[in-house]
Amino acid sequence: MAATPISTQTQDQSAGATAPDTAPTNHNHPTVQQGRSVPVNLRQTGPTPVELLISTRIRKSPYWHLSVEAGVWRAEVYNRVYHPRGYLSMEEGGPLAEHKSVVNDVTLWNVAVERQIQVKGPDAEDFVNYVITRQAKTITPMHARYVILCNEAGGILNDPVLLRISEDEFWFSLSDSSLMFWLQGVNISKGYDVTIDEIDVCPVQIQGPKSEALMRDLIGPVVSEIPNYGLAAAEVAGLPVIVSQTGFTGEKGYEIYLYDATLHAEEMWNAVLEAGEAHNLRVIAPAHPRRVQAGILSWGQDMDSETSPLQTNLAYQVPRLKEEDYIGKAALEAQREQLEAGSPPFELMLVGLRLGGKPITDYAPDFWLVSTADSDDPVGYLTSPWYSPELETNIALGYVPWGMSGVGTQVRVWLPEQYADTPGEPVDATIVDVPFRPSVNPNTREVLKEGQQSF
Repeated sequence: MAATPISTQTQDQSAGATAPDTAPTNHNHPTVQQGRSVPVNLRQTGPTPVELLISTRIRKSPYWHLSVEAGVWRAEVYNRVYHPRGYLSMEEGGPLAEHKSVVNDVTLWNVAVERQIQVKGPDAEDFVNYVITRQAKTITPMHARYVILCNEAGGILNDPVLLRISEDEFWFSLSDSSLMFWLQGVNISKGYDVTIDEIDVCPVQIQGPKSEALMRDLIGPVVSEIPNYGLAAAEVAGLPVIVSQTGFTGEKGYEIYLYDATLHAEEMWNAVLEAGEAHNLRVIAPAHPRRVQAGILSWGQDMDSETSPLQTNLAYQVPRLKEEDYIGKAALEAQREQLEAGSPPFELMLVGLRLGGKPITDYAPDFWLVSTADSDDPVGYLTSPWYSPELETNIALGYVPWGMSGVGTQVRVWLPEQYADTPGEPVDATIVDVPFRPSVNPNTREVLKEGQQSF
């Protein structure tokens, strides 16, 4: 069926953000010292009543029309692909109603925007080891790992899941940046014996506590043998797929990577829907309220090419024992030395916050501002705020000055009127540890911290 334009008007259009008064020339709140070449736009302009144009300039994934059939009503562009971002209307509960399904039942997500970049050839391992910060040589075939790739200054270019399909074949399952061009450009000068191309493989995510039961109905008992970040070759509806135990929620979950997705999207999607009937499956958008609870970062929102893993709670991605060179190694090791000497090279650090106000029930259209406890001048900003039904409070990821990043520090947040307790007044907030809630499969940072091991 033909896709129709989707409105991006998602919040109370009359609700504007109220922030401290600034001089007319200070629209972007320069009191927030960001230390960036291109500052984050901190203007508080609120939601905008515009319509997403559907055209041939942006790619429709093989699952796009299926998402439309499932009721998607708003979308974004991610990796130059249309990305479903809402199925249940705000009147039906919106993202927090979808959140209930991911924490109680099982959900299906169209995540074909995670474009798959294949690196294949005799030098695949060495090439991948050079472009990621972590050690690629310890990833055995049919296993995956969450990784980052940095530029020479240590800025994060992408944070994909890296799948090792065989000794000489890796897939980068991308977050929101055009990594293929970077990889191809790197190899122009390095000359590794590899091919680097996008392949016609598109994933869906199956997330929630009933995901294993659903997957067992789809691919059989082999699903119980797949470890966290493990892979298995299987078939769904007679079609070859790779299944991984990975996800974007902190809940139990899997991803199904369909070969030749352009040809076979309908058969696989419909097979999942049919199997899901017995498990109360719901098609939803990526569950950002749950991923924030788990401390999972979103590229372009919580980090980008001007942020370092050492300022974004990703220090474990900068290994101390990797002898081989990799892009960004010298810069990252120098940053770590400065940080450990008490002289951080960053203006701001990413932290977790618990904050007051009315429940934040939808995506923030702006980076809401953070002030100190005793001054109205902004010093930081939120990147990912949501209400947590389980914790019964608003939570957020955000940036504050390094000297204010300690757990227990009191700050204030300038919420828009629809969420503020008192319009025009900030709400109290406290810096807290991340994650806010535990994950079914804790990440490496959490495991090392629990064992009191260093990164």
